[in-house]
Amino acid sequence: MNHSSDIELVERLKDGDATAYDALFMKYHKLLCLNAYWFLRNEAEANDLVQTFFLDIWDKKLYLQFNGDIKGYLHQAIKNRCLTLLKKQKAEREQQAAFTQLQDETCMGMPEVSPDYYKQLLTTINDMAIQKRSAIQMVYIQGKRYQEAADEMGISINSFKTHLKRGLKVLRHAIINKGY
Repeated sequence: MNHSSDIELVERLKDGDATAYDALFMKYHKLLCLNAYWFLRNEAEANDLVQTFFLDIWDKKLYLQFNGDIKGYLHQAIKNRCLTLLKKQKAEREQQAAFTQLQDETCMGMPEVSPDYYKQLLTTINDMAIQKRSAIQMVYIQGKRYQEAADEMGISINSFKTHLKRGLKVLRHAIINKGY
């Protein structure tokens, strides 16, 4: 397809033509997946990111911002989403590393407290709701990635992150209240 067909697609999209959306998807999906893979180096993540982008085009009416030839816009949007995802993943890895380092420092700095600390920690984890407990165990004990753990639990990544965040909040509260 050429430049004029993109202009026509944009006009049809703005008129609410769902077949134009389908045509846009068919025309650019594979190309955008390749573009995303170049950044992410993970086929599943690249495909998910592009799928989400296409959903946003329709659900959030992003097509209203399209003007004429949209190929450049689509590629830039995917690039931006990939860079945002990579930045987010880096922050998550740094948080996990900081948590691990904090655990190591706590154990090394207070060897006489370690058995009670671990006992309290395990008791707190075991007393949590199943989803909070599972989220913490999968990420911090089993070393799984967020998406992998969310898939295993059968929930969305955002729901998984919420359970993990709430579980960590419970742990922090228990540690602070016990003076560890």
